Amino acid sequence: MTEERKEVMEQELEKALLVGLDTGEDDNFERSMKELGELAEACYMSVAGVVTQKMESVNKAHYIGTGKVQEVKEYAKALNVDIVIFDNSLTPSQLRNLQRDLEMPVLDRTTLILDIFSRRAKTREAKLQVETARLQYLLSRLVGMHEALTRQGGASGSMSSKGSGEKKLELDRRKIEKRLVELRRELEEVSKERETQSKRRMSSRIPKVSLVGYTNAGKSTLMNAMVERYLQDEEKKVFEKDMLFATLDTTVRNIEVGNNKEFLLADTVGFIHKLPHGLVKAFRSTLEEVKNADLLLYIIDYSDEDYKKQIEVTQGTLQEIGAANIPVIYVYNKADLCEMENLPKIVGEDKIYMSAKGGQGLTELTDMIVKAVYDDYVSAQFLIPYDKGQIVSYLMEKAQVKEQEYLEDGVRLTVDCHAADAQKYAQYAKMY
Repeated sequence: MTEERKEVMEQELEKALLVGLDTGEDDNFERSMKELGELAEACYMSVAGVVTQKMESVNKAHYIGTGKVQEVKEYAKALNVDIVIFDNSLTPSQLRNLQRDLEMPVLDRTTLILDIFSRRAKTREAKLQVETARLQYLLSRLVGMHEALTRQGGASGSMSSKGSGEKKLELDRRKIEKRLVELRRELEEVSKERETQSKRRMSSRIPKVSLVGYTNAGKSTLMNAMVERYLQDEEKKVFEKDMLFATLDTTVRNIEVGNNKEFLLADTVGFIHKLPHGLVKAFRSTLEEVKNADLLLYIIDYSDEDYKKQIEVTQGTLQEIGAANIPVIYVYNKADLCEMENLPKIVGEDKIYMSAKGGQGLTELTDMIVKAVYDDYVSAQFLIPYDKGQIVSYLMEKAQVKEQEYLEDGVRLTVDCHAADAQKYAQYAKMY
């Protein structure tokens, strides 16, 4: 049990009331509200009730209608809730007005997600990224957030002529901007370290595969299934839980599948409907693992009736980070929950219906991955002179050696190797 969970268990869970506004623009309103409840639970809150309203447009002052505000207030008191959560971003004035009229704390969807990310961040990089996103979001909303803002006239532009609220606003802005500069500097250092690691991986020519998809679709479960099958090392497993955004930190594992074939498997942060742009921007360096991949595994929760929306959200986010043109295998996970017969079910070369948790389809998916990432490998024969033992060692390590024979003039190797290596050592192929 995590320290975070222990701390939560020692105290009573906060009770939350969810509020949503359906303007007709979002054709997945019901799903969005369901996700809001799951986000609240991921933040260790209990959902006491839900209130929704249909309106053609957002109320600029309160987000929802003024009559509905009173209804929410009465309902919240009747349920004895601790907090009210809105399924969208609220403007500073809406937030201020709602907290005043509801007489209790109010959160919006973005702040809730930021809070979850703040709780889940474990590595230094993730913590820096989350703090950056949180401060950028706060900075854009400072104006109008200070109820004590007063406007005392004055001809001078100095702070001495400003009211107490304006002074507080200016000081807060400067403090945030200073901290953001510090965070960007620290993130640049971490990014350089990540870039060095990435270049080292690229030079090794080991194919890179990234797990992408909706949060809680089963990425970490699939990663652990691969680790258990091929590495058999419990310490290499990642944290997994049936919860939105259970993990944030990018993890890379070297999966060796035999016959001198291997690939690097990266587990990345999950996506979600209405994922704050600031978070995508802040996690851009982490998502470089996705951009540098040779193959993407779209992990899709096939048991979710809105699984097609998961694909849309994933594709949209990948488009935003510039990773939309990388080859893909669509992994329809949790297919066992849909009572599908004869798992795994493979459709063409880029789709598989499987169960990562149950292990059905793991071997077949691995075969699909190997076929995809080793597509640019060719068969070749080399006669390597005995004084070029380093080349033999390299091919033994990096290629799939099918035959090996010691002849008078050197070592004859029949291999499947990268096309670039076949070209690099072409002179020894001609010698044979």
